[in-house]
Amino acid sequence: QVQLVESGGGLVQAGGSLRLSCAASGRTFSVYAMAWFRQAAGKEREFVASRRLSGGLTYNSDSVKGRFTISTISRDNAKTTVYLQMNDLQPEDTAVYYCAAISYGDSDWAYWGQGAQVTVSS
Repeated sequence: QVQLVESGGGLVQAGGSLRLSCAASGRTFSVYAMAWFRQAAGKEREFVASRRLSGGLTYNSDSVKGRFTISTISRDNAKTTVYLQMNDLQPEDTAVYYCAAISYGDSDWAYWGQGAQVTVSS
């Protein structure tokens, strides 16, 4: 099993920045990619960004391209941490942000964090 714990959410004014962190523990040796998703109130969950742990291939959704970045991933004693740097935040970015991980053999994102609330005021 892989456990994911997020931190770093909060309230920020439009144009501000926040950084989310997601610490993975457990069987992280089996994880080959991690991602961020978000879900706004009354809307479906949407993909934000992902990063492969080997090689660093990164994908970003069009809605956050140029503003959000999956940054440094570190491996230390079987712990892997992924960050989401969010710049120029806008009210439409308000959502609960979830960290996800996928392991070799999984067909979809199998592990999820508890979510971190990000609220952007206008």
